Amino acid sequence: MAKPPAPPSSKRPGKNGAKPPRIRWDNKPRRGGKGPIKTDNPLPRKDGEERIAKLLARAGIASRREVERMIADGRVTMNGETINTPATLLKNLNGVAVDGKPVGPPAPTALYLFHKPEGCLTAERDFSGRKTIYDLLPPELPRLMPIGRLDLNTEGLLLMTNDGEFKRQMELPSTGIERTYRARCFGTITQDQLEELIHGIEVDGVHYDKIDANMERRTGANVWIEMTLTEGKNREVRRVLEHLGLEVNRLIRTRYGPFVLADMPAGELSEIRRVDLIEFRNSLKKTGKSL
Repeated sequence: MAKPPAPPSSKRPGKNGAKPPRIRWDNKPRRGGKGPIKTDNPLPRKDGEERIAKLLARAGIASRREVERMIADGRVTMNGETINTPATLLKNLNGVAVDGKPVGPPAPTALYLFHKPEGCLTAERDFSGRKTIYDLLPPELPRLMPIGRLDLNTEGLLLMTNDGEFKRQMELPSTGIERTYRARCFGTITQDQLEELIHGIEVDGVHYDKIDANMERRTGANVWIEMTLTEGKNREVRRVLEHLGLEVNRLIRTRYGPFVLADMPAGELSEIRRVDLIEFRNSLKKTGKSL
Protein backbone atom coordinates (compact mmCIF):
# COMPACT_ATOMS: atom_id res chain seq x y z
CA MET A 1 0.00 0.00 0.00
CA ALA A 2 1.38 3.36 -1.01
CA LYS A 3 1.97 5.87 1.76
CA PRO A 4 -0.17 9.01 1.71
CA PRO A 5 1.68 12.32 1.35
CA ALA A 6 2.80 13.94 4.61
CA PRO A 7 0.97 17.14 5.54
CA PRO A 8 2.90 20.35 4.85
CA SER A 9 5.25 20.51 7.43
CA SER A 10 -5.93 40.50 16.16
CA LYS A 11 -4.52 40.79 20.00
CA ARG A 12 -7.70 41.78 21.81
CA PRO A 13 -8.03 42.62 25.47
CA GLY A 14 -10.10 40.17 27.46
CA LYS A 15 -13.46 41.06 28.87
CA ASN A 16 -13.68 43.17 32.00
CA GLY A 17 -10.48 44.97 31.02
CA ALA A 18 -8.20 41.94 31.42
CA LYS A 19 -4.72 42.30 29.93
CA PRO A 20 -4.19 40.90 26.41
CA PRO A 21 -2.31 37.62 26.13
CA ARG A 22 1.46 37.71 26.18
CA ILE A 23 3.39 36.04 23.40
CA ARG A 24 6.96 34.79 23.45
CA TRP A 25 8.78 34.34 20.17
CA ASP A 26 11.86 32.48 21.36
CA ASN A 27 10.20 29.05 21.20
CA LYS A 28 12.38 26.47 19.43
CA PRO A 29 10.23 23.63 18.10
CA ARG A 30 11.85 20.23 18.51
CA ARG A 31 11.35 17.00 16.64
CA GLY A 32 9.64 14.13 18.41
CA GLY A 33 7.04 11.41 18.01
CA LYS A 34 5.66 9.86 14.86
CA GLY A 35 3.83 11.27 11.88
CA PRO A 36 0.10 11.27 11.13
CA ILE A 37 -1.98 8.11 10.98
CA LYS A 38 -2.26 6.73 7.46
CA THR A 39 -5.76 6.48 5.98
CA ASP A 40 -6.62 5.98 2.31
CA ASN A 41 -4.40 5.57 -0.72
CA PRO A 42 -3.73 8.94 -2.34
CA LEU A 43 -5.72 9.61 -5.49
CA PRO A 44 -4.35 11.46 -8.53
CA ARG A 45 -5.17 15.10 -7.98
CA LYS A 46 -5.53 18.07 -10.28
CA ASP A 47 -4.29 21.58 -9.54
CA GLY A 48 -6.08 23.11 -6.58
CA GLU A 49 -7.70 19.88 -5.41
CA GLU A 50 -7.63 18.79 -1.77
CA ARG A 51 -9.10 15.89 0.15
CA ILE A 52 -12.64 16.58 1.30
CA ALA A 53 -11.66 15.70 4.88
CA LYS A 54 -9.00 18.41 4.82
CA LEU A 55 -11.37 20.97 3.27
CA LEU A 56 -14.09 20.27 5.85
CA ALA A 57 -11.56 20.53 8.68
CA ARG A 58 -10.31 23.83 7.26
CA ALA A 59 -13.92 25.05 7.15
CA GLY A 60 -14.23 24.43 10.90
CA ILE A 61 -16.65 21.51 10.69
CA ALA A 62 -14.44 19.34 12.91
CA SER A 63 -10.90 18.00 13.12
CA ARG A 64 -9.78 15.87 10.19
CA ARG A 65 -10.15 12.64 12.15
CA GLU A 66 -13.63 13.63 13.28
CA VAL A 67 -14.55 14.48 9.68
CA GLU A 68 -13.35 11.04 8.61
CA ARG A 69 -15.68 9.49 11.18
CA MET A 70 -18.56 11.64 9.88
CA ILE A 71 -17.89 10.39 6.36
CA ALA A 72 -17.76 6.79 7.57
CA ASP A 73 -21.15 7.33 9.23
CA GLY A 74 -22.64 8.61 5.96
CA ARG A 75 -23.24 12.14 7.27
CA VAL A 76 -21.48 13.96 4.41
CA THR A 77 -23.05 14.38 0.97
CA MET A 78 -22.29 16.19 -2.27
CA ASN A 79 -25.19 17.24 -4.47
CA GLY A 80 -27.34 14.80 -2.53
CA GLU A 81 -24.99 11.82 -3.00
CA THR A 82 -23.29 10.30 0.03
CA ILE A 83 -19.51 10.70 0.15
CA ASN A 84 -17.94 7.33 1.02
CA THR A 85 -14.24 8.17 1.40
CA PRO A 86 -12.30 11.00 3.04
CA ALA A 87 -9.86 10.80 0.12
CA THR A 88 -12.42 12.33 -2.25
CA LEU A 89 -10.69 15.21 -4.06
CA LEU A 90 -12.41 18.58 -4.52
CA LYS A 91 -11.39 22.14 -5.33
CA ASN A 92 -14.04 23.62 -3.05
CA LEU A 93 -17.03 22.66 -0.93
CA ASN A 94 -19.74 23.77 -3.35
CA GLY A 95 -22.66 21.35 -3.04
CA VAL A 96 -21.25 19.65 0.08
CA ALA A 97 -23.52 19.23 3.10
CA VAL A 98 -23.07 17.76 6.57
CA ASP A 99 -26.17 16.29 8.21
CA GLY A 100 -28.16 17.90 5.41
CA LYS A 101 -26.83 21.41 6.07
CA PRO A 102 -24.80 23.10 3.29
CA VAL A 103 -21.23 23.92 4.23
CA GLY A 104 -20.33 27.58 3.85
CA PRO A 105 -16.94 28.99 2.82
CA PRO A 106 -14.22 28.81 5.50
CA ALA A 107 -13.65 31.83 7.70
CA PRO A 108 -10.08 33.10 8.20
CA THR A 109 -8.16 31.06 10.75
CA ALA A 110 -8.58 32.46 14.26
CA LEU A 111 -6.75 31.50 17.44
CA TYR A 112 -7.94 32.09 20.99
CA LEU A 113 -6.33 31.65 24.40
CA PHE A 114 -8.61 30.24 27.08
CA HIS A 115 -7.80 29.82 30.76
CA LYS A 116 -9.44 26.50 31.53
CA PRO A 117 -10.43 26.23 35.17
CA GLU A 118 -10.06 23.04 37.17
CA GLY A 119 -13.17 20.86 37.26
CA CYS A 120 -14.49 21.24 33.71
CA LEU A 121 -14.09 18.88 30.77
CA THR A 122 -12.37 19.65 27.49
CA ALA A 123 -15.34 18.29 25.57
CA GLU A 124 -18.32 19.58 23.64
CA ARG A 125 -20.80 17.80 25.89
CA ASP A 126 -20.90 15.31 28.74
CA PHE A 127 -23.82 12.94 28.99
CA SER A 128 -23.39 12.64 32.76
CA GLY A 129 -24.05 16.37 33.10
CA ARG A 130 -20.59 17.54 34.11
CA LYS A 131 -19.54 21.07 33.19
CA THR A 132 -17.52 21.51 29.99
CA ILE A 133 -15.44 24.35 28.60
CA TYR A 134 -18.31 25.21 26.24
CA ASP A 135 -20.50 26.08 29.22
CA LEU A 136 -18.03 28.88 29.95
CA LEU A 137 -17.52 30.28 26.44
CA PRO A 138 -19.56 33.25 25.15
CA PRO A 139 -22.45 31.93 23.00
CA GLU A 140 -21.85 34.44 20.19
CA LEU A 141 -18.46 32.94 19.27
CA PRO A 142 -17.95 30.88 16.11
CA ARG A 143 -17.54 27.14 16.54
CA LEU A 144 -14.19 26.65 18.27
CA MET A 145 -12.19 23.47 18.72
CA PRO A 146 -9.57 22.89 21.43
CA ILE A 147 -5.99 22.31 20.33
CA GLY A 148 -5.05 19.34 22.47
CA ARG A 149 -6.80 18.64 25.74
CA LEU A 150 -6.50 19.28 29.44
CA ASP A 151 -8.06 16.67 31.69
CA LEU A 152 -10.79 17.40 34.23
CA ASN A 153 -8.46 18.37 37.07
CA THR A 154 -5.82 20.17 34.99
CA GLU A 155 -6.10 23.93 34.59
CA GLY A 156 -4.36 26.58 32.55
CA LEU A 157 -3.77 27.53 28.94
CA LEU A 158 -5.96 25.92 26.29
CA LEU A 159 -5.64 27.10 22.69
CA MET A 160 -8.83 27.11 20.62
CA THR A 161 -9.36 27.61 16.89
CA ASN A 162 -12.07 27.60 14.23
CA ASP A 163 -9.79 25.72 11.79
CA GLY A 164 -9.74 21.94 12.15
CA GLU A 165 -6.70 21.49 9.90
CA PHE A 166 -4.71 24.05 11.91
CA LYS A 167 -5.77 22.24 15.09
CA ARG A 168 -4.50 18.91 13.75
CA GLN A 169 -1.15 20.32 12.67
CA MET A 170 -0.62 22.06 16.01
CA GLU A 171 -1.21 18.77 17.84
CA LEU A 172 1.18 16.61 15.80
CA PRO A 173 4.26 15.59 17.83
CA SER A 174 6.32 15.97 14.64
CA THR A 175 5.62 19.71 14.67
CA GLY A 176 7.65 19.88 17.89
CA ILE A 177 5.74 22.69 19.61
CA GLU A 178 6.70 23.00 23.26
CA ARG A 179 4.18 22.88 26.10
CA THR A 180 5.14 24.01 29.61
CA TYR A 181 3.42 22.89 32.82
CA ARG A 182 3.80 23.73 36.50
CA ALA A 183 3.03 20.85 38.84
CA ARG A 184 2.59 20.98 42.61
CA CYS A 185 3.50 17.58 44.02
CA PHE A 186 3.62 15.83 47.37
CA GLY A 187 6.74 13.80 47.90
CA THR A 188 10.50 13.87 47.66
CA ILE A 189 12.50 14.42 44.48
CA THR A 190 15.91 15.79 43.60
CA GLN A 191 16.98 18.03 40.73
CA ASP A 192 19.34 15.28 39.55
CA GLN A 193 16.39 12.91 39.19
CA LEU A 194 14.44 15.50 37.22
CA GLU A 195 17.39 16.17 34.92
CA GLU A 196 17.45 12.49 33.92
CA LEU A 197 14.11 13.09 32.13
CA ILE A 198 15.98 14.98 29.39
CA HIS A 199 16.93 11.54 28.05
CA GLY A 200 13.30 10.38 27.94
CA ILE A 201 11.63 7.74 30.09
CA GLU A 202 9.47 4.64 29.73
CA VAL A 203 6.45 4.22 32.01
CA ASP A 204 4.30 1.07 31.88
CA GLY A 205 5.52 0.27 28.38
CA VAL A 206 4.95 3.80 27.03
CA HIS A 207 7.99 5.79 25.93
CA TYR A 208 8.00 9.52 26.63
CA ASP A 209 10.45 11.70 24.73
CA LYS A 210 12.81 14.14 26.43
CA ILE A 211 11.35 16.40 29.11
CA ASP A 212 13.08 19.50 30.45
CA ALA A 213 12.18 19.46 34.17
CA ASN A 214 13.30 21.80 36.93
CA MET A 215 12.45 22.15 40.61
CA GLU A 216 11.10 25.64 41.28
CA ARG A 217 10.62 25.68 45.02
CA ARG A 218 9.45 23.68 48.00
CA THR A 219 6.48 24.77 50.11
CA GLY A 220 6.08 22.59 53.18
CA ALA A 221 5.53 18.99 52.09
CA ASN A 222 4.96 20.04 48.50
CA VAL A 223 7.36 20.85 45.68
CA TRP A 224 6.67 22.91 42.55
CA ILE A 225 8.14 21.51 39.33
CA GLU A 226 8.21 23.09 35.87
CA MET A 227 8.22 20.70 32.91
CA THR A 228 8.54 21.47 29.20
CA LEU A 229 7.78 18.78 26.63
CA THR A 230 6.81 18.46 22.97
CA GLU A 231 4.81 15.24 22.64
CA GLY A 232 1.78 15.96 24.81
CA LYS A 233 0.75 12.32 25.21
CA ASN A 234 -2.32 11.55 27.30
CA ARG A 235 -1.71 12.47 30.96
CA GLU A 236 2.04 12.57 30.27
CA VAL A 237 3.06 14.92 33.08
CA ARG A 238 1.01 13.12 35.74
CA ARG A 239 2.18 9.66 34.71
CA VAL A 240 5.85 10.60 34.62
CA LEU A 241 5.76 12.33 38.01
CA GLU A 242 3.77 9.51 39.60
CA HIS A 243 6.34 7.07 38.23
CA LEU A 244 8.96 9.09 40.14
CA GLY A 245 7.00 8.60 43.37
CA LEU A 246 5.25 11.98 43.48
CA GLU A 247 1.57 12.71 44.03
CA VAL A 248 0.38 15.52 41.76
CA ASN A 249 -2.19 17.69 43.54
CA ARG A 250 -2.24 20.64 41.13
CA LEU A 251 -1.30 20.90 37.46
CA ILE A 252 -1.29 24.07 35.35
CA ARG A 253 -0.34 24.46 31.70
CA THR A 254 1.38 27.83 31.41
CA ARG A 255 2.62 27.86 27.81
CA TYR A 256 1.87 26.36 24.41
CA GLY A 257 4.47 27.39 21.85
CA PRO A 258 5.00 31.16 22.19
CA PHE A 259 1.59 31.72 23.79
CA VAL A 260 1.63 32.07 27.57
CA LEU A 261 -1.04 32.09 30.24
CA ALA A 262 0.54 34.93 32.23
CA ASP A 263 -2.06 36.48 34.57
CA MET A 264 -5.18 35.72 32.50
CA PRO A 265 -8.06 35.02 34.93
CA ALA A 266 -9.64 31.56 35.05
CA GLY A 267 -12.51 31.27 32.57
CA GLU A 268 -11.15 34.16 30.48
CA LEU A 269 -10.95 34.02 26.67
CA SER A 270 -8.82 36.28 24.50
CA GLU A 271 -8.18 36.29 20.75
CA ILE A 272 -4.68 36.42 19.29
CA ARG A 273 -4.24 39.22 16.78
CA ARG A 274 -4.08 37.96 13.21
CA VAL A 275 -0.68 39.60 12.71
CA ASP A 276 0.71 37.62 15.67
CA LEU A 277 -0.83 34.39 14.38
CA ILE A 278 0.79 34.96 10.98
CA GLU A 279 4.13 35.73 12.64
CA PHE A 280 3.91 32.50 14.64
CA ARG A 281 3.21 30.40 11.55
CA ASN A 282 6.01 32.09 9.65
CA SER A 283 8.43 31.36 12.51
CA LEU A 284 7.67 27.66 12.13
CA LYS A 285 8.20 27.78 8.38
CA LYS A 286 11.74 29.01 9.01
CA THR A 287 12.42 25.85 11.02
CA GLY A 288 10.78 23.57 8.46
CA LYS A 289 7.70 23.01 10.67
CA SER A 290 5.19 24.76 8.42
CA LEU A 291 1.60 25.16 9.59
